[in-house]
Amino acid sequence: MAFFSKLKDRLFKSSSKLDEGLEAIVEDGGAVEPGEPEREPEHPQEPEPQPEPEPQPVPRREPEPEREPEPAPVPEPEPEREPEQPPEVPEPGPQQPPEQPQPTDPEPVTPPPGRPQPSDPAPGPQPVEIPGDAPDELPPQESRGMLGRLFGRREAKPVMRRTLDDDMLESLEELLIAADMGVDTALRVTSNMAEGRLGRKLSVEEIKRLLAAEIARVLEPVARPLPLYPKRPQVVLVVGVNGSGKTTTIGKLASQFRAAGKKVVIAAGDTFRAAAVEQLQVWGERAGVPVLTAPEGSDPASLAFDAMTKAQAEGADLLLIDTAGRLQNRQDLMEELAKIVRVIRKKDPEAPHNTLLVLDATTGQNALTQVEVFRKIADVSGLVMTKLDGTAKGGVLVALADRFGLPIHAIGVGEQIDDLAPFDPEEFAAALTGLERAA
Repeated sequence: MAFFSKLKDRLFKSSSKLDEGLEAIVEDGGAVEPGEPEREPEHPQEPEPQPEPEPQPVPRREPEPEREPEPAPVPEPEPEREPEQPPEVPEPGPQQPPEQPQPTDPEPVTPPPGRPQPSDPAPGPQPVEIPGDAPDELPPQESRGMLGRLFGRREAKPVMRRTLDDDMLESLEELLIAADMGVDTALRVTSNMAEGRLGRKLSVEEIKRLLAAEIARVLEPVARPLPLYPKRPQVVLVVGVNGSGKTTTIGKLASQFRAAGKKVVIAAGDTFRAAAVEQLQVWGERAGVPVLTAPEGSDPASLAFDAMTKAQAEGADLLLIDTAGRLQNRQDLMEELAKIVRVIRKKDPEAPHNTLLVLDATTGQNALTQVEVFRKIADVSGLVMTKLDGTAKGGVLVALADRFGLPIHAIGVGEQIDDLAPFDPEEFAAALTGLERAA
């Protein structure tokens, strides 16, 4: 739940946009209705007028003699010599003995058989709880209605609800499209949500639950961690457009795999940007992972080949290859990426074993075009979505899952190493819709 709390906070732009939209939709044509009464969290006391005190059984017929502040046994010595008193003998005067406030006799007087015997007769001087004071300890509950007290429920707060009809569905579709979920995906989610529920009155919270369930259902098949193979080294090629977060993602993955006991090597294939090489070297030093570099402007395909050779010689488990950012509409740069793939396959025909496409969530629907182009050039096997903390377009992840069905391995919501985590569809759906999850 720790990452869910962070995810929910960081997805505030997307969730608040949906939240405000849902409230406006329900208020437009909705009506305030009494809400469902909430169950009380389990009170041990039932609302009875005379609860029994737990320490001692309550006397049945003689409560008056027990109301004395000092329930001392009968101090007269004469009753001590008569252990068997008939039950009819009343106790007249000794109820108020002024001359002997504290008995000195260590052996208590045996009470008459008609009176209930305490469970432990030894501690005679202990005061007996007065049953008449017990009801004062209970919290006052007269303010609640009789039925509320009877069923243990809190009074319900009024809730705004609106009937689910075609007009409301159209408004929901527009809201999801505005959240970059895409037209086809928005239609599919709303139609599934409405199935069997048309004509029902729904509140904002109920709509959130239905939306979160449908979104999680779309995302569930694609939520898969990065697969690890026995092949050594397992080559992971990381691609994406400029500024998508490839270099940071590689650094975080290297640190996490290193912490899991894997031997990792990084190849700084972005030979055109010196800052990318320096950034990877910082991550490598922090994680204890070697970073292979080449002179600025050199051939990245040649560096990838040399990196594979070194990783094989050192027995590395994983080789993470960074690549220069390239726009999907630059044919020359895309051809360079295809060359990297051809060169490393000369070393290993099955390489790269994983090709991760890193997507910037702030690009919205443009991410769909990026996936189409990179799949043709580099045979993308999985996605990593970054910068979800800086956008109100988090719905694009649902559109990607619905359209392409590519595995989503991880999502990023910040700059720290623990801000990249495996993709959890239920957590993401709840955070996107602003739905609270039980701990």
